[in-house]
Amino acid sequence: MFVDIAKIFIKAGDGGDGAVAFHREKYVASGGPDGGDGGRGGNIVFVADTNLSTLADFRYKRKYTAQKGENGRGGRCNGKKAPDLIIKVPLGTVVKEYQTGRILADISDREPVTVAKGGKGGWGNTHFATPTRQTPRFAKAGMPGESFEVQLELKLLADVGIVGFPNVGKSTFISVVSEAKPIIANYHFTTITPVLGVVRMGESSFVMADIPGLIEGAHEGLGLGHQFLRHVERCRLLVHMVDVSGSEGRDPKQDFETINRELEKFNPELAQRPMIVAGNKCDLTEDEVVEDFKKYVEEKGYKFFPIMAAINYETEPLLKEIQEQLSKLPPVVRYEPEQPPVIPEDEIEKQSVKITKNDDIYFVEAEWLLRVLRGINFDDSESLQYFQRVLINAGVIDALKEAGINEGDTVSMYDVEFEFVE
Repeated sequence: MFVDIAKIFIKAGDGGDGAVAFHREKYVASGGPDGGDGGRGGNIVFVADTNLSTLADFRYKRKYTAQKGENGRGGRCNGKKAPDLIIKVPLGTVVKEYQTGRILADISDREPVTVAKGGKGGWGNTHFATPTRQTPRFAKAGMPGESFEVQLELKLLADVGIVGFPNVGKSTFISVVSEAKPIIANYHFTTITPVLGVVRMGESSFVMADIPGLIEGAHEGLGLGHQFLRHVERCRLLVHMVDVSGSEGRDPKQDFETINRELEKFNPELAQRPMIVAGNKCDLTEDEVVEDFKKYVEEKGYKFFPIMAAINYETEPLLKEIQEQLSKLPPVVRYEPEQPPVIPEDEIEKQSVKITKNDDIYFVEAEWLLRVLRGINFDDSESLQYFQRVLINAGVIDALKEAGINEGDTVSMYDVEFEFVE
C-alpha cells in the first residue's frame, strides 16, 4: 500500500542529572565538591533510505522516544551521552510540526537531519562552588529533550511531472520512454500510486513522475488526485497530457482547462510552473482536430507536441524539448526549515513558573520558558531585550521578588544563568 502522509510523536532524550558528591580521601581534609555533569539526551535524527518508497511503516509505530543521558557521578565523572535515535524515511519526506504546520526538515538528500535535540545534561555540584559557598549540596537536573507531534509528507523528487485526466496515456508514455513498468489497462484509475521513471538522454538523464488520478474537484478530495497533488509541487516542469481524440467522450479543450484549474486551486504557484502540452491518441481523430487543439494551446503560450504513446510515435521531439527546458530551470525545490514563531509582546500574559532556591541561586522552571529560550540569541542585544520584556510581562520578575531575591543573586533558567539586577 502506498502511504505518503503519516503523523507520529517524537521526543528527544532528557539530559542526565548532575551529581551531588564530595571528594573523600584518606589524609585529604575537606576534599570539596566533585559531582560530575549529566550526559546529553539522544537526538531524534531523520535519514533518507533509498530502499523505502512509502511511509507505510509509520502506520504501525507512531511514538519514537530517544534515550535519556546518563546521570553524573562522584569523582567528577560525567554521565555518558545517550545515542541518537535514527528514523529512516523515503527520500523527499518533509517533516512538519503537526499543530502549526511549521517545516522542521526536508529529507531530500542522504545527509542526516536532527529534528529534535536532546536535553543538555545538568551540572554537578562542582560548578556551584565559590569562595563563600564551598560545599554546595545541590546540582542541576538535566534539561528535557525537545518533543513534537509531527506530520510526515512524502513529496516525490522528480524533475518532470506528467498530469492529466485518467486514461489519457500517462502510464503508457512513461513506460516507453523510461524503464518504469506501471500497470496499464483501459479503465480509469488503473494507476493508483505515483510512478517514477528515469529517462536517459545521451550522457544526461532526468526523473519523470506519472501523477495519477486528477479529475475535476481533485483539490477538494475527489478521485485520487487529492492524495497525489503534493507530489507535483517539487517538479521543475509539467507535461500536461491530453487525449486530443476525445475518446472518453470529453472535450480536449475543456479537459485542459479543468486540470489547470485544479492545479491552481491546490497551489497557485503550480499555475506559474513551466508546462509543455502533449496531445496523445492522435491516431484516433482527424488531423484537423489536432491542428485546432494545437492552435488553441499555442495561443495560450504553451508548446504543443502531438504523440502516439502506445507506439512511441514522435516522443523523441517531446523528450528533447523537456531536456532543453530543464537545462534552463533551477534545481528541484527544497524546503528550508522554519524558525519557531516569536511570541508578540502584546500577547504575552502572566505565566506560571516554579521557583526553587538553593543557597543564593534561584532556579526558574516552566515548560513555556523552554520554548522561549530556543528562539533567543544571547549574542544579540535586541534578542536579549526581547527576552527581558518576556520575563517582565510573563510575571517571572515579580515571582522572583516574591521568592525573596536580592540584587546580585544568581538566577538559573535551565542552561542560562545571570545575576539579578533591578
